[in-house]
This record gives sequence, structure tokens and C-alpha cells, in this order.
Amino acid sequence: MERKRSISPAAWRRASQALFFGLFLFLFLKTDYAGSDELTWAVNLLFRIDPFLAAAVMLATKTVIALMLPALITIVLTLIFGRFFCGWICPMGELIDVSRRPFGKPGVGSSPGQRHLKYYLLLFLLAAACFGLPLAGYLDPFSLLVRGFTFGVHPAFDHATTTFFTWTYQNAPDWINALTEPVYAILKRHLLPVADKVYALSVFSLLLLLTALGLSAIESRFFCRKVCPLGALLALCSRFSLFRLAGGSEGCGKCRACHTLCRMGAIDEERRIASAECILCLDCLSQCPRSRIHYDRKRLASGIQANLSRRAVITSLAVGALAPLALPSRLLARRADPQLIRPPGARAESEFLGLCVRCGECMKVCIGNALHASWLEAGLEGIFTPRLIGRIGYCEYNCTLCGQVCPSGAIKRLTKEEKHTTIIGRAHFDKNLCLPYASGTPCIVCEEHCPTPDKAIKFREVEVEDNKGKRVHVRQPYVVEHLCIGCGICENRCPISGGAAVIVTSEGESRHVVSY
Repeated sequence: MERKRSISPAAWRRASQALFFGLFLFLFLKTDYAGSDELTWAVNLLFRIDPFLAAAVMLATKTVIALMLPALITIVLTLIFGRFFCGWICPMGELIDVSRRPFGKPGVGSSPGQRHLKYYLLLFLLAAACFGLPLAGYLDPFSLLVRGFTFGVHPAFDHATTTFFTWTYQNAPDWINALTEPVYAILKRHLLPVADKVYALSVFSLLLLLTALGLSAIESRFFCRKVCPLGALLALCSRFSLFRLAGGSEGCGKCRACHTLCRMGAIDEERRIASAECILCLDCLSQCPRSRIHYDRKRLASGIQANLSRRAVITSLAVGALAPLALPSRLLARRADPQLIRPPGARAESEFLGLCVRCGECMKVCIGNALHASWLEAGLEGIFTPRLIGRIGYCEYNCTLCGQVCPSGAIKRLTKEEKHTTIIGRAHFDKNLCLPYASGTPCIVCEEHCPTPDKAIKFREVEVEDNKGKRVHVRQPYVVEHLCIGCGICENRCPISGGAAVIVTSEGESRHVVSY
């Protein structure tokens, strides 16, 4: 009888990667409004098991963040099994592996000095976070991935799909539409966003993601080898792992197959395996012609064997600690940008910047497409943090979704009652643009859309001269400050072209009055 062929370890790893990438896509698609004000899935799960983000956030805020404590599970498992997370779970790693096919290169080893760059970046980012310059979300693989998909990939997919099916609907014969329309209905229900959205920094975010993938053209898994700070943290932990791959130079002869195919360059020409660089892809174990490589329990290492330059380590920590000293000299240190409006439930600015992981989840889930990525409105440390742009979208009065998806608590989860009384800004009228003021033209759009039970926009009836010189009676709007919550719908719905006649600023926001 023929012996049944067993499934190779590498095949199990590929299945695991596919499973977790599918989980990532599922949670990503569930991060959207689907008719309910409550999300039933833990859509921020990946960020909560990321130990690098957890460490950076806790150092930045000098507190223990309960929401991110599940990251300890990743650390414990790494101490037992090695750096399996990067090879078996990480969706960014899966996407990078897939990208090897169009333009990747074999994984022959790089010099240790080049691989050490990620450790120095890790130390710099953690030190900077601790001393007041939170930058961790810029290079974290999950933040990069979700931002790229939210701002670039998903809207592009939606646009391409809608364009194609619109063309077929308008131009194709009926028998083709009988096939395409059910397909489009399925896509719209399960894969496409509920509503068309636009995002600030969409092209930039997509380019960053493509750059992380495209670096594989220089060297296989370049981002994972030399840049990824999460990978660096897991690499340090894996040096103490209880289990690891071990190779043998004795009896290998002249074979260098493992060295040639290792996607992380973790196996040198002497067939020695660097446990910190090994992501347990198990290609070498499956391809070794003499079965000299095995996964086994090893004696714990007596210390970190990173062989990092002491001078470089001190320099990385020093630069991270000293960089925040430049922040008080900026204009923002004296007066914040009044157009910088944070989501309802956002904590006070310094704490908010330390907690925010720049994941883009709140922007994706926002019903009114009001939240967008900041550029330099909040300084260098505020890039990719959420801000409300009223002319683009507005904060839905009964929506609390942004607080539900925030993985770190930067945006507090509010009840509807709390949301209704949370002030994120206040509206102001520009009388040079507002039609009843500027030209005596009747307009009540802003008041009609104001969502507060007692309208925050009211009218005074006055007699003015219109743009034809005729005396007319018009109702001129004004804002009742203690009723306005700054949702931005008045600015969004203002009918004049270009800039709105009613503008929302961050004046009076609750987070500077009430501590969350």
C-alpha cells in the first residue's frame, strides 16, 4: 500500500497565514456602519494583541491600559515558541510574502549590521514615546496596513467595482445584467462599504503601504528584517524562546539550500540559525534534503545575543529622549489650531496623542465621513490622528461608533446620552458669506439640519436691503452657544459653493473642561 503523504509544516504555516489574513479582512469589513449603533465584533483585536503598540502607548501615558493587556499573550507565546507571530499570524507579513511573487527576491542573508536597524528604531520610538513624542503608529505594521486599506485599497476597490457594474447596467444586454446585478448585490452586501467615502492623505497612506511591500524587490521581507519595530520587539523576546529551529553543519556537505531560500536571511552559510531573525516559516525544514533541521526545545539563552553596538543603542535612546525637547518651541505650543476638531470622547490633547495608534479605525467607521487624518495641524506627532472636517462630513448625533472601535481608549466609549452633551466645537457664522446677511436672501438650511432637540441655531427677523437695493424682511441665523455641540452638519449642509458660511471651530470643547 502507498503511504499517505503528510502535510508539510510549511503548508500548515501557509494555511495559518491565510486564516489570519482572512480574519483581518473580516474584521476590517466589519468596521463599518451596517444599520446598528453597536458593533458586535471585536474589530480592533489585532491592535490589542500588538505588544509594540501596547508598550509605546503605556510609556507615553505612564499608565497601564487595560484594553491593550492582551498583548501580553503575544509576548508569552513568543517566549515559548519563538517569533512565530511574524510567520504565522501577522497579516502584513502574509501580504509581503504574497508580494514576493511579482517582484520579490530570494531571501539570502543580509549583514547583521543592517538587520540591527529595526532594534535602533524600536529603542528610538519607545524612548520618544516615553518623553512626549509619540510616533509608534507611523511604523507599526498593523497601523500601516489598516490605514492603507482604509484610505486607499478599499475605496479604490469600491470605485472600480461600482464603475464596472454601472457600465454593464447601462450598456450590456439584459441577459448579462441578469448575471451581473446579483453579483453586484452580493458584493455590496458583503465586501463594499455601506457608503462612498473620501479620506485625507489617502494617496500618501497607500504609497506607504506599497513602499513596505515594494521593498521586497530589494531584499525578501525587507520591512520585516530591517524596519518593523514590532518584529524587533518579538525578535528580542524570541532569543529566550523555549523552542526554536536548529540546524546542523555536520553532515550537510556543500548544501546551502536552507541559506538560499530563507526569506528572513536567518541562516548563514554555515547553516547556523539566528533565532531572533527566524519567523518559523519552516521552508528550510520542509526543503532540507537530509532532514538536518528540526524544531526542538533548547536551553534558555543566558542573555540577549543581539550584539548591538553600545554606542548605537545609547544614541537611539538619547535621540528619542531629546527629540521631544524641540516641541515647546513651535507655534502650536502657544496656540492650538482652531480648526483641529477631535472626535467626541477624545481625551485631552497630550493624552490623546499618546494613546492614539493612528490606525484609522475611527475614520473608517464614521457614518458621516466626518473624521479624516490630520497632516501637520497637530504637529509632527499628530500626523494620521483623526480630526473632523465639517465641509466634508459631519458627526452623526446618535452615533458612538468611533469610541467603540478605538483600540487604546484615545477616544472614550460614550453612551448616547453622554454623546448628546459632549461638545467638540462650536459653530460661527461668516456674515460676509451667509446669504441672509450678505445679500438678504432667505435661507434656513443650517437650522433645518441642526440635530439638537432645542435647536442650537435660531433666527432674528430683520429688515435689510437685498442685492437689488430693495428693502426686505429676512430671518438671520445665529448660534446659541450653550446648545451647540459642534457636530458640523450646519457647515456640511451650507448651500453656498466653496467655503461654508457657517464654520465650526474647536472653541469650548468638553475635553478641556471635563477629564475623561
